[in-house]
Amino acid sequence: MKKYKVGLALGVGANLTWGLLSLYWPLLKPANSVEIVAHRAVWTFVACIVLLLLTGKLRSTFALLKNSRIVLRLLASTILVSINWLVYIWGVNHGHVVECALGYYINPLIIIGFGLIFLKEKLRRLQWVSVGIASAGVIVLAIDYGRPPWIALTLATSWGSYGLVKKQLGLGALEGLAIETTLSLIPYAGYLLWLAHKGTGQFGHHFGLTTLLILAGVATAIPLLMFNGSTNRLKFTIIGLLQYITPTVQFLIGVMVRHEVMTTGRWIGFLIVWIALITLGYDLVKSGSPSDYRFAEFD
Repeated sequence: MKKYKVGLALGVGANLTWGLLSLYWPLLKPANSVEIVAHRAVWTFVACIVLLLLTGKLRSTFALLKNSRIVLRLLASTILVSINWLVYIWGVNHGHVVECALGYYINPLIIIGFGLIFLKEKLRRLQWVSVGIASAGVIVLAIDYGRPPWIALTLATSWGSYGLVKKQLGLGALEGLAIETTLSLIPYAGYLLWLAHKGTGQFGHHFGLTTLLILAGVATAIPLLMFNGSTNRLKFTIIGLLQYITPTVQFLIGVMVRHEVMTTGRWIGFLIVWIALITLGYDLVKSGSPSDYRFAEFD
């Protein structure tokens, strides 16, 4: 029971932290989205090095760079996660927190679809129903927005694709993240140096903002470690259901803190998506499915 309680606390803490990060990124203005993501990558790399040293995994992790298959796949995952973070932070900092939440709500359903298409997995009846209902919700939202909810769809598909690559590799989260940030270090560090040379970068000008930019890496590493701790103590069905906390917190921040407009059509669209997720959650609990929700890690 103690193991379960600790795992539950870690899982809830990780997902709450990921959701609350929607309040963190606006604090980094006037840094633009690319600069924020660059700092996030560079300082996450530093955090990973420290953690690998503490756990004695530094040498074994970087020995993986000798494997061209792993490097190529992690290069693909690096590009995908960069797209995800760029769109996510841009969306949050430009008044689209609710649409970002939608992306992470429909992400489990995108993952199910990828499992069906690429991994030849079988869907149960209720899973098919969930996917159908969610698709209807996205259509309603597209009609209301007057456009496809491209922020949400980009977030969901990039994160689902990222998860697919990581699942096929089967690496630990810390090891994979360390190599990803290593691969992205040169372009992101180069971009930050270029900004500094032009005098347009925000780093080093104000103590508070500089500190927040550095802590962007820590803000990524802490919930990831909590999530990893929860995966060792909880069933994957519980882990999957806990991940609905993140978009729920984002949604509440968008509506109650950022006061984003929610038309009747958007409420209806979200209600349909929530019904799909409740259906999926019921199916997971009923079946006791061991679906590996590490597939959807928030690196």
